[in-house]
Amino acid sequence: MALQKVVRSTVIDAPIERVWAILRDFNSHDQWHEVVAQSSIEDGKTSDRVGCVRNFTLQDGNHIREMLLSLSDKDHISTYTIVDATVPLQRYVATITLKPVTDGQRTFWHWASSFATPPGMEAQLRDMVAHGVYEAGFANLKRYLQLGGPAQKASSASSVRAQSQASPVSAVTIKVREYGEALQLRTENSDVPPPGPGEVRIRQTAVGVNYLDVYLRKGWIPDFLPLPGTPGMEAAGEVLDVGPDVTSLLPGDRVAYMGPIPGAYTSVRNVPVAWTVRLGAGIDDITAAASLLKGVTADYVLRDLGRVQAGTRVLVHAAAGGVGTLVCAWASRMGALVMGTVSSQAKARIARDHGCQHVIVTANYEFSAAVHSIAQGADVIIDGLGDAAREENFEALAPCGHWISLGQASGPLQPISPDWLVSKSVTFSRPVAFAYVATHSMLNQRAERVWQAFREGILLPVQTETFALKDAPAAHARLESRQSTGSLVLLPG
Repeated sequence: MALQKVVRSTVIDAPIERVWAILRDFNSHDQWHEVVAQSSIEDGKTSDRVGCVRNFTLQDGNHIREMLLSLSDKDHISTYTIVDATVPLQRYVATITLKPVTDGQRTFWHWASSFATPPGMEAQLRDMVAHGVYEAGFANLKRYLQLGGPAQKASSASSVRAQSQASPVSAVTIKVREYGEALQLRTENSDVPPPGPGEVRIRQTAVGVNYLDVYLRKGWIPDFLPLPGTPGMEAAGEVLDVGPDVTSLLPGDRVAYMGPIPGAYTSVRNVPVAWTVRLGAGIDDITAAASLLKGVTADYVLRDLGRVQAGTRVLVHAAAGGVGTLVCAWASRMGALVMGTVSSQAKARIARDHGCQHVIVTANYEFSAAVHSIAQGADVIIDGLGDAAREENFEALAPCGHWISLGQASGPLQPISPDWLVSKSVTFSRPVAFAYVATHSMLNQRAERVWQAFREGILLPVQTETFALKDAPAAHARLESRQSTGSLVLLPG
């Protein structure tokens, strides 16, 4: 008796982790596949245990028992077989295989089976498997992901989703109503409306603090934070609900985000789904909030602007800070000669632990002589100091070097003259991180490099100082004191 073969594939508009979380559950098909009436796992076994048997009935009254033969979380493959059925599928073995699509937010799903049939029923049963099981299953799962509930209960799920999205959610928010010192950060209550098209509403668990937030609070970039405004460019948390047209995330998903519009200092926020990245089990919320923007910054500074490679002489200011520790560790792994400035011996130890080979301790922005003594100048300077270090940075540059200005902790830089730069044939850039993650695909690629660097030990666990959200003034004061190390994070509750 010749075996029949049925092969079908599709692309699901959701990340592989989301699709696999559903399909690896051998008893989930009655939730999303409309042909399944009810299902249970026999003998009290778990639904992801190889050898378990699912016992289910179809909407047409047929009854099937299937056994899970293999399950690989690493390869996203599961195989199962029919052990008993009223449908005349004999020696039926099927395999589900998932693979991520290049952009990381979609999934390729391959479903294949072989089976024997009674004579004369070959075409009928091939059609039933191909269309009634596989192609219908693809459509049902896509619908399930979009609605956030079982396909066979689509109207009910849609109603629940609509009811959830019809209600505002209360939030605690930090507002700046007058530019100035840290005490201008004041706690207020607010309501967050339902997410709009292309948005997700997030209950935030950790909010990253960056020096840019200080600039905004002080009014140095008033067009970026009109009054009244809420600072903050990055956070992590859990999706509460999603707006229309959002299929890549579902309520309960853990995410982090970075975006070009401030507003992260709050307990609940709506953000475009294009700002978000899903978090795997290996990245906790505090690490994500502390390192997404900073890690992405380290990535584009070293790869795109600095073009750092073995032998590149890199000078990193604030080498014990959030960005500084990431840059030092990554540049060191790339084979660069890494120099860094810090303001104390305690910070020097932290910088060394993170790969800074030559630490320059200085409290008065004098470092160029040390840089020339160590390496005859720097090929790349990564500068967050600002105007107080302006002359020293130029002196520290090697001929044809590149000066990357990421911040201005000591005050805004005075204008840089092209004639001044040409005297050493050096270049100057003032990048904005969000230009380097202009598409969702770019953000995911850079974020994944950051997470992978943590997983491989290239980047050490993030050293963080945490503050309650209401204590944002204390966090800013700590950051401006030059006494903080690592990253600062606000905890909404």
